[in-house]
Amino acid sequence: MNLDLSISQLAVKYRSGEVTPEVVVNECLENIERNNPELNIFITLRDKQELLDEARSVKFDTLLSGVPYVLKDAYVTKNIRTTSASNVLNNYVPDYDATVVRKLKEAGAILIGKTNMDAWGHGGSSENTDFGPVKNPWDQTRVAGGSSGGAAAAVSARMAMFAIGEDTGGSIRNPAGWCGISGLKVTYGRVSRYGAIAYASSLDSVGPMAKNVEDLSLILELIAGQDKLDATSSPNNVPIYSKNLNIAPSTIKIGVPFELDSQIKEAVGKLVSMGAQIIDISLPMLKYAVSTYYLLAPSETSSNLGRYDGIRFGQDRSNFTQESMRRIMIGTYALSAGYYDAYYKKAQQVRTKIIEDYNKAFEKCDVIIMPVAPTVATKLGELISDPIKNMLADLYMVTTNIAGIPSLAIPCGFEEGMPVGFQIQGPMFSEELLFKIGHQYQQVTDWHKAKPNL
Repeated sequence: MNLDLSISQLAVKYRSGEVTPEVVVNECLENIERNNPELNIFITLRDKQELLDEARSVKFDTLLSGVPYVLKDAYVTKNIRTTSASNVLNNYVPDYDATVVRKLKEAGAILIGKTNMDAWGHGGSSENTDFGPVKNPWDQTRVAGGSSGGAAAAVSARMAMFAIGEDTGGSIRNPAGWCGISGLKVTYGRVSRYGAIAYASSLDSVGPMAKNVEDLSLILELIAGQDKLDATSSPNNVPIYSKNLNIAPSTIKIGVPFELDSQIKEAVGKLVSMGAQIIDISLPMLKYAVSTYYLLAPSETSSNLGRYDGIRFGQDRSNFTQESMRRIMIGTYALSAGYYDAYYKKAQQVRTKIIEDYNKAFEKCDVIIMPVAPTVATKLGELISDPIKNMLADLYMVTTNIAGIPSLAIPCGFEEGMPVGFQIQGPMFSEELLFKIGHQYQQVTDWHKAKPNL
């Protein structure tokens, strides 16, 4: 199947005339027709004839020309409904594109549709949605992860070549890990957030999801860069990440936190066998990460969601889900008079300590590895019915958003028949190094090639 190829392999077939974008788009649509009714991945699917017409008119200007992708429904798209998986925006049709969408459109990538997610990004299982839960392609009794669950499931189920997700506290890495694909949480500001529906503005990041690290590098070099429409986007130059993905593993110092013990033992063993040097480090503030995140993020979302008043746009506020209302109330309380210093200000102070922890660690090592999640994908209903368990699923992911650093999640095996992933964290703007390490790991392992039997 063409959808099993890497982006660069597909580009070669396109240019030789062996395969056409129309054929590949049809493959996507056939997989969607066969499996989406059960998996519930899409909120909005574009018209078939419109997609095929677009595929026939592709000009092969970039490696992404004619490559089909899906978009988490957290990004505005001109003339295509954008809901953020909430009935509050059930009828919202924007009149402009998010910057990431515009860049992909200009590159000739073909948007297949908008995928299901936790409403507003509030969750780690894609069950907190007004459009029904997303099911994991590997086991349909389990969740796909969240909040970019539909995006990850679509790539895993070969409904698209890649996806654009959004990561505020693990929302790219968690579903990537649970669906057996690769995903990148970028450095804060590396990719423009213009047109992304805000969850927590100081934590949100736009990033790619794909089958392998090489594909991620191709996507990032196209979507990254400064944007005059986003004051928080970085002016740093964007490397051609895919140009050289080689690195000598013996030159890499990998930090493994004392606090993690043996939870990533197999991945560590593989990296050691490749020649990497393992350094013991400590991240003492890790134990405060979840509580810090669940003060910062709800505080910012309570402010961001105040705009959905049912007057300018959006439906009545009573359409917010229980999980979203919980986060709005926590944030409103943390910001209220008399409690700001005790909660939000204190969380900001801990944030500084977490950043200091990482800075000290990176003085000893080049990157840090951690599990993606404490467990494999949970059964449907487990997380959405237990708010505390839902929060703790983010344990190993939220620190990177708090610190603003990048993290690459890649598959590293199976447990209970379900995919397992680990993440490689680096200093700010070290995506190039993360890609090199991840790519070398995927040259000696086959976990990223596995796909569900659908």
